[in-house]
Amino acid sequence: MNRDHNEPLIVQEVAPRDGLQIEKQWVETEDKIALIDGLSTCGFTRIEAGSFVSPKAIPALRDGDAVFNGIRRGQGVTYVALVPNVKGAQRAIAASADELNLVMSASQTHNRANMRMSCESSLAGFGDVVQLVRNAPYPVSLNATVATAFGCPFEGRIDEERVVSIARTYREMGIAGITLADTTGMANPRQVARLVARVLELVPAADLTLHFHNTRGLGLANVLAAYDAGARRFDAALGGLGGCPFAPGASGNICTEDLVNMCEEMGIPTGVDLQKLIALSRTLPALVGHEVSGQVAKAGRNCDLHPAPEYVRTI
Repeated sequence: MNRDHNEPLIVQEVAPRDGLQIEKQWVETEDKIALIDGLSTCGFTRIEAGSFVSPKAIPALRDGDAVFNGIRRGQGVTYVALVPNVKGAQRAIAASADELNLVMSASQTHNRANMRMSCESSLAGFGDVVQLVRNAPYPVSLNATVATAFGCPFEGRIDEERVVSIARTYREMGIAGITLADTTGMANPRQVARLVARVLELVPAADLTLHFHNTRGLGLANVLAAYDAGARRFDAALGGLGGCPFAPGASGNICTEDLVNMCEEMGIPTGVDLQKLIALSRTLPALVGHEVSGQVAKAGRNCDLHPAPEYVRTI
């Protein structure tokens, strides 16, 4: 199949949720709101703004209701909430989330560690959320994530057929959006290309998201492999923040500004303002209390030239 390698790449910003969920330093509610409001001016069409999980499980995001109720919503921006169950979905709908994202691991062991239940129990709960959304007081989109789709830190390799089967089950349940998540950064480009091609036989590119971590340095390479295979939507976190709390050694998500910079250098449109992203990323160390992993915010863009050393003029 011929692919247009200049089609727009859609970036979904996930720093306010996936990025902040493991931060040890508490980020005040008003600072979370300011971060999201800043991101809303950068050209994103999708922002994962928070989650509605148990405060005991993810204390860093215990203010999800206040955050969703406090943000200034940008025109044309979909604000996504992670929800674990019906109770979380009810809270998210009450806070006017535009889309709910459900998560189940392809790995039974990881799902039990992350969700405290079997995959079968997770799927049963998804059915309850689907029914709730159908009766919501306003239109709500649904997305479901296949976590550990490319490997599990407890079980190792995940059978590709299992991942495809889960994606098929999600669609049969009435869940339109599907995310394939490399939760612990175990994917490689050839594996990504192969699995994306298979899932795109079931899921339109407009409904498929790829979620990569840079744990082993392959994040952007995996993006290119997925893009070349036909995927068009990708999660990324400002500054490369984030990581799974239930995955030993997992580092952050792929970095948004690094991804957008790569796309700009390659002529792939994203619609995202790179200069605004860099400026916002440079505020993160003060917000979270440590340096972040993004490279472009440190090095600058290729077009940010420097004056030649004084001695060059005398040569």
